[in-house]
Amino acid sequence: MRLMTLLLALGLLWPVAPPPPEILRGWQPPAGPYAPGHRGVDLAAPPDTPVLAPTAGTVTFAGPVGGRGVLTLTLPATGTPPLRTTFSPVTPLVRAGTRVRPGTLLARVAPNSHCPENCLHWGLLRGTTYLNPLLLTRRPPSRLLPPADRGERGEGDISDGGLGTRGPGAAAGRTPGVSFGER
Repeated sequence: MRLMTLLLALGLLWPVAPPPPEILRGWQPPAGPYAPGHRGVDLAAPPDTPVLAPTAGTVTFAGPVGGRGVLTLTLPATGTPPLRTTFSPVTPLVRAGTRVRPGTLLARVAPNSHCPENCLHWGLLRGTTYLNPLLLTRRPPSRLLPPADRGERGEGDISDGGLGTRGPGAAAGRTPGVSFGER
C-alpha cells in the first residue's frame, strides 16, 4: 500500500515521448530469482528515439552491460533501498552522478534490441526485487458503469457479489459494468 501511494504521488511520465508507446511485451515476474520471466516492459521505439527521465533522479549507471548500453536512474525519497529504473539498449547522453529533472533527455534508443521490432526495455527494481515499471505511469481514472442487464438474474441475486460476473461478458473474462480505463 505504501509503495502504491508513493508511486501515485510521484506522478511519473513515460520514458519515450507522448503519446504513450505501444507495449510490445509486458511484465512477467519470475517465480524466483533465477527463474525465467520478463523483468520489465518492452516499449516500441525505433533506434535514435529520445529516452526521457520519467521523474527526477540521479543517474547511477550509464554504460555497457553484456554488449548493450544501459542507463539506471535512482529515484530519491522512495524508501530504503530506493527505487531504480533501468533502460536498455541505449546510447547514454549523461554520465553517472548526473541529477536530472522529469523530461530530461537521458539517452537515445540503440539498435539491435532483443525485440523482434526495435524497442526500449524499461525495468524497475527495489534492491534486487523486480517490479512492474508500468506502476510508474499515469493512468486514466477508473469509471464505474451501470451494471449489465439485471433482468436475467433478478435484482435480489447476490451469488456473484453483485458484480454481474455471470452476465454478458463473463465468458470473455470481463466483469460487466466495471471499466478500468481504456483497453
